[in-house]
Amino acid sequence: MLTAAGIPFEAVSAHVDEDSAKAALLGDGLAPRDLADALAELKALKVSSRDSLALVLGCDSVVAIEDGTLLDKPTSRDQAADHLRRLSGKRHNLISAAVIAEGGRPVWRVVDRAKMHVRPLSDDFIESYLDQEWPEISGCVGCYRIEGPGAQLFTRIEGSQFTVLGLPLLQVLDYLRLRGVMPI
Repeated sequence: MLTAAGIPFEAVSAHVDEDSAKAALLGDGLAPRDLADALAELKALKVSSRDSLALVLGCDSVVAIEDGTLLDKPTSRDQAADHLRRLSGKRHNLISAAVIAEGGRPVWRVVDRAKMHVRPLSDDFIESYLDQEWPEISGCVGCYRIEGPGAQLFTRIEGSQFTVLGLPLLQVLDYLRLRGVMPI
């Protein structure tokens, strides 16, 4: 998204054990919104502590089903099918957080939410969809890429497409203009 928007950047791994961090944060009783924010901050701070002069953007997304269940990225095709069955015919929230750190401390953050309305999905559709999209969606917390065949899963999406894609891009761009990194 940053490349498509014309933003120069360097991708750097934060080397964060996300599963352990998520387990610890959930153990503290964090709400899904706060979990996405905390994980984005953790990533940004980890990289920022190594390069104190850079503006470092950390991001994370969380899928929260209406019953309070959080979905993780699927580890297998069978688990992806199970996730899709759980989402079928229901609404869920996709929460994307972005934190910018500088000098080892957070200087800006945003958390945005999209309401995702999934149409009822037949087992045949799920299998056909996974034939097309697995393993590409294994890195997608909701088992979909709305910029591709994943758009077929939904009857309605309320919120920014950028948020669904994993980054509240418009807000990030506003901050970069405010900081003078991008022209006004």
